[in-house]
Amino acid sequence: MEKVIITLQRPDSDEAWCTRMRTEVVADLLELGLPGLVVNVRDDVVRNSLMTLTTLEPPVVGIITVWAHQSYGEAVTAALTRLQSEADHVAAYLVTESVPLPPPATAEGARTDGFANVALLRRPADLDDATWRQRWHINHTPVAIETQSTFGYTQNAVVRALTPSAPVIDAIVEELFPEAAITDLHAFFGAPDDDELSRRMERMVASTTAFGANRDIDTVPTSRYVYRTPFVADNRIG
Repeated sequence: MEKVIITLQRPDSDEAWCTRMRTEVVADLLELGLPGLVVNVRDDVVRNSLMTLTTLEPPVVGIITVWAHQSYGEAVTAALTRLQSEADHVAAYLVTESVPLPPPATAEGARTDGFANVALLRRPADLDDATWRQRWHINHTPVAIETQSTFGYTQNAVVRALTPSAPVIDAIVEELFPEAAITDLHAFFGAPDDDELSRRMERMVASTTAFGANRDIDTVPTSRYVYRTPFVADNRIG
């Protein structure tokens, strides 16, 4: 089983587009027989998030995650073909998944509680791969969990791009936060007062700076929908 993350870039993600992604597009993708399917869209619920950072133009406004028996097989190819008409640029990445904090179970097709903040990371040129991964996976992971109000944390290291002209991305991280964290920094960092907020932010900035996640980064607040979960027998809907 292989995990593929597909990014969708377009100037906007109006509600009509988000609804189409969750209905018509999802129905077409489910027909492909992919073992796993998750859809993240930047809709009105999350549009005004304080944690939005953008380097790509147009920005990433949707993320489709699929699991497939072959990342190079017909199902993934068909999914990419279907998505081409939904965005200005579609890029796919084969990834390896680590889950330091498993997300809660969500009813198939239902919106996950809170919101998912998806970060697109690049490894700085002055850090070799081994050092970068050590600082990200080993040093940073406990800091991220301890200093934020996350209730789900998934790290995806990019193995390689699967599409031509895909933007250079070395990792894709998804963190789940309570809905209050969309507009409230105290809620985002789980801090009861200003002093604790300052302490947590300083610790987080120092940790992200150590592996370059304080710059050249996109963060995309999204609503998350799980339509098919891999590794579970007889779980298909649609």
